[in-house]
Amino acid sequence: MKTTKFLYLALTSLALSASFQSCKKNDAINQAEQADKLAGIEVPSIAETKAIAQEAFVYGLPIVMNYAVMQEFSVDKNSGQYKGPFNQVTNEHRVFTYEDTTVVTPNSDTPYSMLWLDLRAEPMVISVPAVDKKRYYSVQLIDGNVYNYGYIGSRATGTEAGNYLVVGPDWKGTLPKGIKKMFTSTTPFGLTIFRTQLFNAADMPNVVKVQSGYKAQPLSKFLNQPAPAAAPKIDFLPANTAGIKANFYQYLDAALAFIPETAENKAILAKLATIGIGPNKKFEFADLSLEHKAAILLAMKAGDAEVSKFLTEGGSGIKKVNSWNVGSVFGDSAFYSGDWLKRAAAAKGGIYGNDAVEAMYPMTREDVTGQTLDGSKHNYTLTFKAGQLPPVNAFWSVTMYDGKTQFLIKNPINRYLINSPMLSNMKKNADGSLTLYIQKDNPGTDKQSNWLPAPNGPIYLVMRLYWPKTEQPSILPAGSGTWSPPGIVQAN
Repeated sequence: MKTTKFLYLALTSLALSASFQSCKKNDAINQAEQADKLAGIEVPSIAETKAIAQEAFVYGLPIVMNYAVMQEFSVDKNSGQYKGPFNQVTNEHRVFTYEDTTVVTPNSDTPYSMLWLDLRAEPMVISVPAVDKKRYYSVQLIDGNVYNYGYIGSRATGTEAGNYLVVGPDWKGTLPKGIKKMFTSTTPFGLTIFRTQLFNAADMPNVVKVQSGYKAQPLSKFLNQPAPAAAPKIDFLPANTAGIKANFYQYLDAALAFIPETAENKAILAKLATIGIGPNKKFEFADLSLEHKAAILLAMKAGDAEVSKFLTEGGSGIKKVNSWNVGSVFGDSAFYSGDWLKRAAAAKGGIYGNDAVEAMYPMTREDVTGQTLDGSKHNYTLTFKAGQLPPVNAFWSVTMYDGKTQFLIKNPINRYLINSPMLSNMKKNADGSLTLYIQKDNPGTDKQSNWLPAPNGPIYLVMRLYWPKTEQPSILPAGSGTWSPPGIVQAN
């Protein structure tokens, strides 16, 4: 197996002892170093290499996460999470549960429909049906850079039926007749997520009817024209979300093959190339010496710590309000403007989140005093004062996740969240306020309607405000609105 050349040289020549290498390999290294010197190539020092590898982790985390999800959803039919092939809408006639473990912090509010787009051969046309104005739905367009490059749905385009064109980064053409709007992806592959509001379990047949109206077809078929030549088959590097830590840079090499160079990412891609990370490379962690592995693991650990610090301490765009992190960390290319740390934090906090105008996501791991939420140690309550429920045009929810994995948790009543459609079955306090009971054990029949089951350990809570109101009181602007989520308190 071959190791990336510059990474191998930088770490081996400066950190590797003779006891770990044969004379033959040392001779090859020396010859390569001499060749680089004669060619005027600067080999980064071990400190520089570690720093660049750390930058590579921060820059590449969302890209790698997305690549692994694409593999599990649309490439590997035996992944256990396979949804369907490229350019075909796949509908889930259910909400996500603890058994769904490909994407961290999935919602359990809206049955998903998913469409992985391959835009290499030609554009695709996405068609949506007319949807009742009382039922919220959204179509989120996400590319391989994990940018939200467009929206269709209740807020963005209304509830009327329509056809929308999605094109790749190199497409040149005009808007065809019968198309309402065109969206341009920065990458040839990308995910489209359809979210359709479910009011209650009995409402599922109505959701299925809406989902049946979601369609995707090549532009040539939409125009009744001959199809262009098919794009060449790709032998994708096998990847899965569970293997990201062990194979991160290998996955990054593979994913970068589908990330076009732009003015925005040119500098970071050039920097990564100095240690041999990039498209058409082959990084083999298992093939490295102990010194190699130590340096790479330190870089990954430091990068992950950067990302975690952004989330816990409130990085750019995030404010801590009543121990909830409130802010806006999802958006398009212009929104991030090269802030790779913010993009990485967004992906780690919950990849594929919406723009703030579409949904806000207050999230917390702490009670109102700043202590870590832990279902094995305490019971908690969350109380919305009378008239101070989350202000939304669509609906809101509070979802429980395992604090370690960020997945939904198995519980005796199969309840993963409490949301506004459930209000009619919940009990309010005498003063009109609403209290949620957050604990691992059933609080009793008189409080079960308001019970949000917690894990027997660390807790991660995410509030979702779909289509947040812009008039006051509002959670917008993100982090400085006139409405704030109330703090979580330990129960007496």
